[in-house]
Amino acid sequence: MTWSTVVFGVLAVTSVGTALLVVANRNPVRSALWLVLNFFVLAVLYLTLSAQFIAAAQVIVYAGAIMVLFLFTIMLLNLGGADILRESGGLRAAAAVALAGIFLGALALAGSLGGSMGLPEAAPAAIARNGTVEAIGHSLFDPGQPWLFPFEITSVLLLVGIVGSIVLAKRRL
Repeated sequence: MTWSTVVFGVLAVTSVGTALLVVANRNPVRSALWLVLNFFVLAVLYLTLSAQFIAAAQVIVYAGAIMVLFLFTIMLLNLGGADILRESGGLRAAAAVALAGIFLGALALAGSLGGSMGLPEAAPAAIARNGTVEAIGHSLFDPGQPWLFPFEITSVLLLVGIVGSIVLAKRRL
């Protein structure tokens, strides 16, 4: 057993544990804070896979911007105490058991198909080369790559969405 296996195991257990705490916690603010910790654990997991850009995006976008939006929305909704969110009956337990069964079935299916799919293993140099910011920049902005046109179309769609939301918000311009 190597150190990378031990680190991966610790990160995996921490990630699953924090994800369970997100779902199991009745207080929405505490649940959102557990989700922030889960995002940080995932970022560290990305760093162990030499994907620095994805790790930085995980922290900046999800743990930063999205979670601030979640917490702001939770506070605006003023959900009150955990008694308001209490569900009746065993619906929650039945849903948890059903989702756990689906998850374990998907894991078993993925494990049984994993050996027969014949996916080539990536070399560590290829993993390190493709996970950097430089590699992603070359992929996005190199005219020889197929990603330039979809990237530009996405930016135009986002711009149209921003203009549309402004027009809807300000009816009298």
